[in-house]
Amino acid sequence: MPVLPGAEPYRHEGGEVGVLLCHGFTGSPQSLRPWAEHHAGHGLTVSLPLLPGHGTRWEDMQLTGWQDWYAEVDRELRLLRERCTRVFVAGLSMGGALALRLAAKHGEDVDGVVVVNPANKVHGLAAYALPVARHLVRTTKGIASDIARGGAAELGYDKVPLHAAHSLRNFFRMLDGELPQVTQPLLLLHSAQDHVVPPADSARVLSRVSSLDVTEVVLEQSYHVATLDNDADRIFEESLAFIGRLAPSVGKEGTAAVG
Repeated sequence: MPVLPGAEPYRHEGGEVGVLLCHGFTGSPQSLRPWAEHHAGHGLTVSLPLLPGHGTRWEDMQLTGWQDWYAEVDRELRLLRERCTRVFVAGLSMGGALALRLAAKHGEDVDGVVVVNPANKVHGLAAYALPVARHLVRTTKGIASDIARGGAAELGYDKVPLHAAHSLRNFFRMLDGELPQVTQPLLLLHSAQDHVVPPADSARVLSRVSSLDVTEVVLEQSYHVATLDNDADRIFEESLAFIGRLAPSVGKEGTAAVG
């Protein structure tokens, strides 16, 4: 199936510092494209892949699971490591969970982690019904475009495939046990009001990781897809400053790229 216009992956060849951006469940690179372009404009090498089953039609996602999504970002991380001296991972929602697993599994190959409204659990009665319901019902209503800013929209599916949701639940449960392996510096930004992922997920992540260098930022003006919302510029600036603090060459490259 052809990729939906706007959902294409994004890559930029920049300097020796790289960042891998991971989009969310049923979403696409479109939700992180402004973030990716901001970092590219400051001299970073950027990779924003399209996860398998995403960006086309929900029926394609029904045939994929967390192993497929993780394999894609794992491959992109390895490619970044081949050409960059410092690499950071970042993500929104499920993409944040993928970034955290990359950090847990790759250790010193990941220099820092940035997550926005990271998902940690499938909540409510639906989570317990998934193992059976996915064999009876193919989809439930979509979760895209939880955005406070008027006129902004997320390019994502209007339905959630239940086989994929069941796989996501299994991924979250596995990752929760791996979070103590995350030791890298962590910047976690979460919205005060989020209709998709509750603040409890961010609190759980913060309580489980072993990182000693942790920064928490509350986004007061945005809902779940904060990277397209009123606090987007703050996310871009905070994450660039975080990366620049840990990899000082970013500022020098940024001057060259912008000037």
